[in-house]
Amino acid sequence: MEVLLGKLVEQNELTKEEIMYFLKNLTPDFKHRLYILAAQTRKKHYNESVFLRGLIEFSNFCKQDCLYCGLRRSNSRASRYRLTEEEILECAAEGYRLGYRSFVLQSGEDFYFTEERMIRLVTSMKDQYPDAAITLSIGERSEAFYRALFDAGTDRYLLRHEAASRSLYESLHPGMSYDNRLNCLRTLKEIGYQVGAGFMVGLPGQTYEHLAEDLLFLKELHPQMIGIGPFIPHSATPLKDAQGGTVEDTLVMIAMARLLVPDALMPATTAMGTLDREGREKALLAGGNVVMPILSPLKVREKYALYENKICTGDEASHCRNCIEMRIAAAGFKIELSRGDHCSFIRTPDKS
Repeated sequence: MEVLLGKLVEQNELTKEEIMYFLKNLTPDFKHRLYILAAQTRKKHYNESVFLRGLIEFSNFCKQDCLYCGLRRSNSRASRYRLTEEEILECAAEGYRLGYRSFVLQSGEDFYFTEERMIRLVTSMKDQYPDAAITLSIGERSEAFYRALFDAGTDRYLLRHEAASRSLYESLHPGMSYDNRLNCLRTLKEIGYQVGAGFMVGLPGQTYEHLAEDLLFLKELHPQMIGIGPFIPHSATPLKDAQGGTVEDTLVMIAMARLLVPDALMPATTAMGTLDREGREKALLAGGNVVMPILSPLKVREKYALYENKICTGDEASHCRNCIEMRIAAAGFKIELSRGDHCSFIRTPDKS
């Protein structure tokens, strides 16, 4: 274990077999040391900065039927909504007033939001806020769509790979293509987006081998952003009775991902804060460095329920930011409201 931890820190790599052995033999002492080393590695690239992104969840319609997700198309109990373009721009305006210079537009796979609509939206935001970065998280689209939105000014794209194991992926995503998922990620990188990938911890059927494959996939892809959170069962899905993931297991994956991909931007997810009041702070202390407060209107927040009992659905955007800032500062970190680009990113003259 000592040798493996040293290799992970010094060389930023382990084999699949070494990762599996490491996970199986982790003691509380090694976990503690793992978290400290991950935090030190993050500090080398980003100091003590925690980057804030304003999150706008603009539609909970979804064409997919993923077994774990409350937005799945078969969930007849879901109260569906779509924000208008005007409402989305109002959210961005409020976020900009609050100091955010990075926005994440997230939805289910809702093809009502066509290429034309999304270009109009991104263009409007870039015209009004040329100093802000825009991230899309709207699922699988065509290469032509991705290129058009990049040309319109979109800076980043989040698309969790969900599972590097083909068999695990296919067992959880009926009707979806494992190959297309990975191809989308590679296409996004090739186009020039700052790309985010990631996975959930504690999914039914997930093994140490699957987790090792996820970590090695991230190492190979080397995305600019890595999102890792716990699986939380939703009562309106086929996995409603499954045992969920834990904060502790997720912290281990965050720390290992930090050491394998040292320069990544890594969010402390809302799901962590939902399972543990101090879950987001723990994720920051284990190597995370991004938090995404919600800017969506209060009237729709509870409806964007990937899982249930999500925190912060009843807070005004200003209160949400103040609360998160105090918690981040209390944990010893520095709030960063800039664009918060990846440390290797060089802005080109034609990109806002």
